[in-house]
Amino acid sequence: MLSKPFAEAIAEAEEIITSAAQVKTEQDLVEGFDYLGGSIRAALQLAWAYDRDFPFFARSTGPYTKMGLDNPDTLYFHAFLRPNAEYLVTGVRGTTRDLSFQVLNGNYTPAEVPDSLTAFDDRELDIAPDGSYRIRFGPGPARPGYVQLAADSSMLAVREVYGDWSERPGTIRIERVDTVGDAPPALTRDLLAKRYRVAARNLTSRLRTFLAFPEWFYLNLPVNTMTEPRRTPGGLSTQFSSVGHYDLTDDQVLILTVPKSDAPYQGFQLGTIWYLSLDYINHQTSLNADQSRVDPDGKIRLVVSERDPGLANWVERTGHDRGYLQFRWQRLARDLKPEDGPEVQLVSFDELPEKLPYYDEARVTPEQWRERIAFRQRTHADRMLG
Repeated sequence: MLSKPFAEAIAEAEEIITSAAQVKTEQDLVEGFDYLGGSIRAALQLAWAYDRDFPFFARSTGPYTKMGLDNPDTLYFHAFLRPNAEYLVTGVRGTTRDLSFQVLNGNYTPAEVPDSLTAFDDRELDIAPDGSYRIRFGPGPARPGYVQLAADSSMLAVREVYGDWSERPGTIRIERVDTVGDAPPALTRDLLAKRYRVAARNLTSRLRTFLAFPEWFYLNLPVNTMTEPRRTPGGLSTQFSSVGHYDLTDDQVLILTVPKSDAPYQGFQLGTIWYLSLDYINHQTSLNADQSRVDPDGKIRLVVSERDPGLANWVERTGHDRGYLQFRWQRLARDLKPEDGPEVQLVSFDELPEKLPYYDEARVTPEQWRERIAFRQRTHADRMLG
């Protein structure tokens, strides 16, 4: 049976979920099985989208294929490469806040983060007045408009990052220059068997890796704190992040105070124990600088709470009393300093009116809150069609 390796991998993956140390409640387990479903879908998509001779950009992660604390403000794409072949990437720049490119040398494994061989954003592209651009990747020497591929290059990852979710996305296409106009070989039984084996390996590796990932970067930190801004692991050359993990009762609140940055993109999100974004479509579980209320002193104050405080910058826990905290800054023109990062204050829910500066000005009505959620739902639906 061709699919037997994948069926066996699903059984192994279910055991990985059920035996995970972070499972403490029935909700944890249910969300773990939901994560498993998305991972099954993603593993199959990754295996079936693997074509280095007739490449195309596929969605790397999304609302139903989440992994690696996916950023709600980002569309992720990837295409596979042969290091000895030449590829042409063309597109039209949208109005989004950042468009970045990264060449990787392999997949994430439970032991390491893949090396980033090249990382840059669209400031290095020659963009025409109509927004169009073109860039080549290949084994030749690096020069303007041409990125040299290292001998172990295997994947091109692209991130398109939104501030205002109603911004216009761009377009992008990749082609291998010596196969344009040709067609791939016909499908064979051996090829299908290989795809099922690859999907099986991707599924279990994906789960093991991102269960280990927080151990590397988060869980050795004191709870309910966040780090100073630092370069994001994985080689994104123009991104800094601040990370932490939380453990709160329903009567406890975190106030996160951070200066509104001069970086084009600044965003915050919560993550589940499975290292995934929460429901960011129907709940305000993330906020970027465009979406946030900025106080008169130039600072953004986010309130992480289970109970509704009636505030514009409420970040909803949606029943998750444990999880991850992350700020990102992208398209930076300078290194960030400690004072650019967040201050964290743990208070009781009832103390908010006295502990939160500009509390009265930050209040929103239930109707205003529904409008905020409706905007998220509508703009996300539009973005998914882009």
